[in-house]
Amino acid sequence: MINDNLDILKSLTPEVVQNLRRAIELGKWPNGVKLTAEQKATCMQAVIAYESKNLPPEERTGYMPPKPKKKGNSNGQETDQDQPLKWQ
Repeated sequence: MINDNLDILKSLTPEVVQNLRRAIELGKWPNGVKLTAEQKATCMQAVIAYESKNLPPEERTGYMPPKPKKKGNSNGQETDQDQPLKWQ
């Protein structure tokens, strides 16, 4: 079973992965048939596995950049690196 799954993952192409992403987004296959919960989960697993092997982290689905580190101000208090704009 594991070897079968590895063979399937090796056969995924960028076009197939894009089609799987689209099916997940829309909740249905290109022919209009609704994805079952199991199909959706399997598609997500395939997309995540493909991306983890073929894309850098910042291009993967669900990537969240690290939070900016806090810097101390002149009073020794921590402040956010990027301050929000204050509209007057």
